[in-house]
Amino acid sequence: MEVLEAIKTRRSIRKYQAAPVDDRTVGLVLEAARWAPSWANTQCWRFIIVRDSNVKAGLAGTMGENPAVDAVRNAPVVIVACAELEKSGYFHGEPTTDKGDWFMFDVALAMQNLVLAAHSLGLGTVHVGRFDARKAEAVLEVPEGFRVVEMTPLGYPDQEPPVRPRKELSESVFYDKYGRR
Repeated sequence: MEVLEAIKTRRSIRKYQAAPVDDRTVGLVLEAARWAPSWANTQCWRFIIVRDSNVKAGLAGTMGENPAVDAVRNAPVVIVACAELEKSGYFHGEPTTDKGDWFMFDVALAMQNLVLAAHSLGLGTVHVGRFDARKAEAVLEVPEGFRVVEMTPLGYPDQEPPVRPRKELSESVFYDKYGRR
């Protein structure tokens, strides 16, 4: 699948088949994440692969009324992206921009690579960010100095969501200065 086709045809999947996802395939999507760009090549991301139904239920319990709660509970795999803090965006232990710690940027880049690779392999995902990160960290026994950022269920889709509308480029793109069309 071509990259632009993957970008345009990927959908948020919240219903999955029960079919397992083998370790080789999980490895392929993780390999795509590994090749994402990061601040000064710090690669601050860490991934936790969850197959245990009790752990998935614990993660689902951190989500409140999130529409992806059943997906996290029932997908064959959940990939949880964590970040090492105070590494990305830092130089000699100090933040180097007014944006502070860049871990959110770097993890997002890695996760986008991951979900696009998954889609190209016929798998479904959905970016899940609405959950209590501290509770998720407790469920996963994430150590101090790291933060759970995002998770995605991973499995073979059991639905085909419709294409969601996108704004025209003319609504989002300016030239030379903000607002200049």
